[in-house]
Amino acid sequence: MDSLTMLKQLGEGMIVTGEIFFLTLLFALPLGLVIAFGRMAKNPILRTVSKIYISIMRGTPLMLQLIVFGFGPGLLGIDGMNTFVAVMIAFVLNYACYFSEIFRGGIEGIPKGQYEAGFVLGMTKSQVFFKVILMQVIKRIIPPMSNEFLTLVKDTSLANTIMIYEITWNAKRFMNSAHILWPLFYSGLFYLAFNGILTLIFGYIEKKMDYYKS
Repeated sequence: MDSLTMLKQLGEGMIVTGEIFFLTLLFALPLGLVIAFGRMAKNPILRTVSKIYISIMRGTPLMLQLIVFGFGPGLLGIDGMNTFVAVMIAFVLNYACYFSEIFRGGIEGIPKGQYEAGFVLGMTKSQVFFKVILMQVIKRIIPPMSNEFLTLVKDTSLANTIMIYEITWNAKRFMNSAHILWPLFYSGLFYLAFNGILTLIFGYIEKKMDYYKS
């Protein structure tokens, strides 16, 4: 197999890795916010369900969850589950619980006086949240969110556990079949570049939102 063919297939794996990353963020971020509100809800049933969900997802490895969603339906006699869909379900459910805790920490970290001041000015609860609280929450959650984004980039390699042909799977296949090591270095450079770009983006965002400094 020539080098151009290997590079082409590694590039295809890179695209799959990117799809897992961006689709996970697309669905896990809003789901995480919903779970965070459930975790803070006054309703004890909703709060308990949210706690149990978070405990299960945080207490078990992502690889185990991938195996359950990837092979579980077939073992239960449920046919038709697409492997990529199974991967996305596992990633979204897993990362939503981590995002929810970050959201909750950011929201609960805002002093109650901020809410009270908004109510005194005649704002509704939703107006207080979106006009007074939201930007402060975003500023607080940027550092932990950046860490989760970087972790997600690396965790995408776990998708090869259930035969998703992302960049790491392709690199390992070439290493085993052609007995060459450079595809692994290629995949490593890809992860370094991906995380490097994200680090620069989050650094820029943090600098822009550091409005308390002169």
